[in-house]
Amino acid sequence: MMSGTRSQFAPENPSKPRPAGSKALRSMTGYANAQAIENGWSLRVSVRSVNHRFLDLHLRVPEGFEPIEPRIRQIIRERVRRGHLDVTLHYDLAGPAAVGVNREVAAAYLQAVNALRKEFDIETQPDLAAILRLPGVIGPPAASLEEEMTRLESAVARCLLESLDKLDRMREDEANHLREEMSARLQGIANLAAQVEPLAERARPAFARRLELRLKELLGEAPLDPARIAQEAAVAAERSDVSEELSRLRSHVQQFESLLSGASDVGKKLDFLLQEMQRESNTLLSKTPGNEAESLEITRLGLEIKSEIEKLREQVQNIE
Repeated sequence: MMSGTRSQFAPENPSKPRPAGSKALRSMTGYANAQAIENGWSLRVSVRSVNHRFLDLHLRVPEGFEPIEPRIRQIIRERVRRGHLDVTLHYDLAGPAAVGVNREVAAAYLQAVNALRKEFDIETQPDLAAILRLPGVIGPPAASLEEEMTRLESAVARCLLESLDKLDRMREDEANHLREEMSARLQGIANLAAQVEPLAERARPAFARRLELRLKELLGEAPLDPARIAQEAAVAAERSDVSEELSRLRSHVQQFESLLSGASDVGKKLDFLLQEMQRESNTLLSKTPGNEAESLEITRLGLEIKSEIEKLREQVQNIE
């Protein structure tokens, strides 16, 4: 009979998800474990998590615990959305039960050994120590384990929930650090974009000058129509206008910051926003040709923006 240890565990109904005041931002990296010790056995559940695009669960349980795997998987799916999870269940016997001999299992091994000795005319006697080391010989009888399985399932579920609670706290702490770092990078991107705006305004007259020089190179001494030059310059300036890209970039930065301040399960949304931000920075660079001072400075700032976005992308890969 197992003695109660409810004080070591979470409340009853372990398959119920953690109430969510816990909808905080979480990373996908962490480790936690919980343990229960009863008369005759000890139980420990360990959970290790790293980043992954989806929920990738690897579960290890001792022989005989396979019937409770579905409940373990259900609890984890209700609590974790993304990440590679290694969940290991350790079960050890203590006291007299730890050295119990399953006589029926041992007898079956001996019968098999004796049958082989007789068939192949082998005189060597069976090694008793070797037989005791065979799977299933030492430990509680199968019938006893089946009787205890209901109680063990409840204990495993409580240990698992305790481990997941600890894991969530660790992942939330790490996410808080990530949030601070990402917020600083977002502010850096916003500052860089703000520096581009006045440079883009000053660069517009250079587009007209560059167009006129190019036309003169192509046409040689042929007269140039000022109206035509003005028209082409206006078209070139419009094609080189980056105000729309800067506006969208600011909007994405604000959306990103808003998601960081909100609930969990935002990793995929953040990753999508970063793709959009990278697209705007690429367009910004493609619209800034020339070697004038303003164009070169816009290019430098655009490359810094791309670098900060890429660093954000690496950090977002660890957000659930």
